[in-house]
Amino acid sequence: MRSPYGLEVVENCAECGLRCDGFFCNLSADVLRQFESLKYATVFPEGALLFVEGQSPRGIFLLCSGRAKLSAGSANGKTIITHIAEAGEVLGLSAVVSGLPYEVTAETLDSCQVNFIKRDDFLRFLSEQGEASLQVSRHLSNAYRFASEQVRSLGLSESAAEKLAHLILGWCDHHGKPTDRGINLKLTLTHEEIAQLIGASRETVTRLLGDLKNKQLIHLKGSTLVVRDRVALETMAASFRVA
Repeated sequence: MRSPYGLEVVENCAECGLRCDGFFCNLSADVLRQFESLKYATVFPEGALLFVEGQSPRGIFLLCSGRAKLSAGSANGKTIITHIAEAGEVLGLSAVVSGLPYEVTAETLDSCQVNFIKRDDFLRFLSEQGEASLQVSRHLSNAYRFASEQVRSLGLSESAAEKLAHLILGWCDHHGKPTDRGINLKLTLTHEEIAQLIGASRETVTRLLGDLKNKQLIHLKGSTLVVRDRVALETMAASFRVA
């Protein structure tokens, strides 16, 4: 079934062509069938809010396709993006398990298919399925590790240039396509969103990208970003890499 936003809605997880090495995608057949009985499959357009920081946890959101940004705000109106979630990730898990409010706001960056499970149903599912509980433990451990690395990179780097270099290198590792010209990336975030990821201003990000382009470390045209000199970027980011 195709949604109004152009996505093919996949209702059966066991037959899903989107399955990846994600949170629930590799559960055993019996556990997956029980999961099927609890979920609500929905397609959201770009820019839809899944949940809001400070809201009581209604349930978890399993991102089947597309991406979502997780952000946190301050009383003075500043916003920082804590993570860009991709297909296979589950959102709102820590709040649902702890019973505390959602610690971030989740907003779709693309048209996304999302599987939602109510909190009470999910907690009962975990109490009955040790395999799923183990997956939750792994997911929360990975989230803690990611948060620690993010705090380290933001707190120990000496400049916005180092943070930006580290961010681009991460994109290369996860999404880069080697070509004769360098590592090819699709830049889908605005300068404002990149600024929110590294704790800088939009003007600073625009200036830094211009500097990298002028030094021929990158080539940037439209949404296409080509990393021409990865070694130079690694040197810029070296101050907060693990020794």
